[in-house]
Amino acid sequence: MAVAFAAAALGALPQVLLPAPVRGTLFGVAALAVLARECGLVRFPVPENARLVPERVQHLRQWGALQFGFEMGTGMCTYSPSALPHLALLAVVLVVPFGPAFAVAAGFAAGRLAMPLLSNAWSDDGDWTAVWSRSEPVVRPVLALATSGSLAALMLVA
Repeated sequence: MAVAFAAAALGALPQVLLPAPVRGTLFGVAALAVLARECGLVRFPVPENARLVPERVQHLRQWGALQFGFEMGTGMCTYSPSALPHLALLAVVLVVPFGPAFAVAAGFAAGRLAMPLLSNAWSDDGDWTAVWSRSEPVVRPVLALATSGSLAALMLVA
């Protein structure tokens, strides 16, 4: 929610200064590029802080859990295998009004939470990695279409 607040506050500037068709076109071009990337049609790097949360946060008791959650949840300290979080952030900056930006943040948080929950619930023997590897070629484009479609619909409704 902190990132949503900051992005929505900063996004107020381009949303006031640029006409809606320009912002919609910029977002549409970015969405098509992300869709092509997630479908494996093109390859390009996305901004990421390619490191894991340091082990020392485990020794900070409750504050360590808070720091870990904040760093992982905001992407400040993680690898980024997908461009979908970047598309969501761009949508908040360019086309999603302030209020609905928090719905985007909640969707991001739910998606961020789903993967470790599924992995932990699957088994303790590491089979989840094999399951994900087999299903990723189908799941990745479906998630990209669902995300892009949801963000576009939010842009049109808001």
